[in-house]
Amino acid sequence: MVLLLCSFLAFGGGPNQGLVDLLLEYLHARYPAQGFEDDVLYVSVQRQRLFHVRGKQLLRSYPVATAKAGLGGQDGSWRTPTGLHRVSEKYGDEVPALGILKDREFTGELADPDFAGVDKDWITSRILWLEGLEPGVNQGGSVDSHARYIYIHGTANEKSIGTASSMGCVRMRNADVIRLYDEVPVGALVVILDN
Repeated sequence: MVLLLCSFLAFGGGPNQGLVDLLLEYLHARYPAQGFEDDVLYVSVQRQRLFHVRGKQLLRSYPVATAKAGLGGQDGSWRTPTGLHRVSEKYGDEVPALGILKDREFTGELADPDFAGVDKDWITSRILWLEGLEPGVNQGGSVDSHARYIYIHGTANEKSIGTASSMGCVRMRNADVIRLYDEVPVGALVVILDN
């Protein structure tokens, strides 16, 4: 079912009830105790895309960048964790596009949008901080996504978007993450899958 889902999502740009139904069917089967009626963010690692579903409708699809080191939840691995998460906190209200955030606070500096040197992994514009919901996978102990500071965030290195290039977080273009931030509430579900 996951491969079929990816095939539908690869071709779907606008709202398409068939692919949304397939995604929700998969999520209900995988996580039967969880409700998926509100905002759901689905990160497809193989596609390097984030799909925003609300009220069983596909709102948007965005290119992203997940970890260069691949998938995993271990602390210090620099990998992107898989599984079910939720947006636990949001940071960046009123921060300008390309505004640099350090420790979730605006530094007052703007990143160079044409930065072409060594990737400094700057966090820019907005942060959606993720909390894992699967004990032993992305919650608790040395695999806790929240304790690892796993975010969906903007990046100064927008050229990296669409490739596995981050240090574990899910990177987005600044305009995209600002739009997503404005549309997604705290508590929104996020599922990251290797497909």
